[in-house]
Amino acid sequence: MSKVIAVVLTYNRQDLLQQCLGAIYSQTRSCDQVIVVDNASNDDTQKMLSELDYPNLKVYLLSNNVGAAGGFNAGFRIAYQEGADFVWMMDDDVIPEPRALQRLTEADSTLDKNGIDRAYLISTAFTENGYVTNSPSIDKTKNHIGYQDWPKFAQYGVVAVDRATFVSILVPRSTLEKYGLPISAMFIWGEDTEYTLRITKDVPGFVVGASRVMHLRQEKGVLNIISESSDARLKYHRYLIRNRIFVTRKYRTTHKLLMIMGLDLFMIFKLLRRGQLKKASIVTIGLVEGFFFSPAVEYMNYPVDSQCVPLRIYQCGPS
Repeated sequence: MSKVIAVVLTYNRQDLLQQCLGAIYSQTRSCDQVIVVDNASNDDTQKMLSELDYPNLKVYLLSNNVGAAGGFNAGFRIAYQEGADFVWMMDDDVIPEPRALQRLTEADSTLDKNGIDRAYLISTAFTENGYVTNSPSIDKTKNHIGYQDWPKFAQYGVVAVDRATFVSILVPRSTLEKYGLPISAMFIWGEDTEYTLRITKDVPGFVVGASRVMHLRQEKGVLNIISESSDARLKYHRYLIRNRIFVTRKYRTTHKLLMIMGLDLFMIFKLLRRGQLKKASIVTIGLVEGFFFSPAVEYMNYPVDSQCVPLRIYQCGPS
């Protein structure tokens, strides 16, 4: 049987992390190992983890908060080095249903038996109130007579997709070997978009209808600096704008890039009219940086960024 390692990225959310780990350890298809990557939490996360009694749980405490991009980069790299055949990646606010992993692995087996290559498999995500969230984008590859090909996979209970998030994504070792890791320099917001678009260049990913997770704290919908009310999160919108321009430059058409630029310029104008100078400056900085931001892809054999080096590693519970 393939070795599946679950990886959970966490930062200062010990209550959510505890729920997430409880759900992972309640899976009908058990993980062979569970890794928590702690992005330099400064609350009681480490104390909580040290008191857990789960088997095969290992905690990696990063030396600095390197953002979601750096954390996911470290998580995939660590699981790969631990010998994972599949990495089951998620944030600490993802609560998988008991059969979530089983359904992912079953879908992978079905696709494999039918000779269908796949870059990754991903669960369907819902909010606490049952609304679909984190929707992936349908793969629009056309067949030789000019029609989109994704409906042919419905017979297997999956839909072909390209862009997706890291909300319960199952990534094969072969994908990591071929395409490398998420780009840690992106820091936060958009690293999952860039990565899933990169790894679906040759073959699609698949969303698995029968694999379900709940994504907590998602009721506010998509990120938007205009409606952003958190001062702590506001500064990060610079990265959202920058990364969106970078990804659009890399994977989309010039027409799409111009459309995104137009929307950002309109947003700046709207914020200035409202007198929200701080927000307008954040969008402006992100927009300008997006044209100069061009980080390299990191492969498995590349040196580890010193900021992503674990400060401490320890085993929790029985091995």
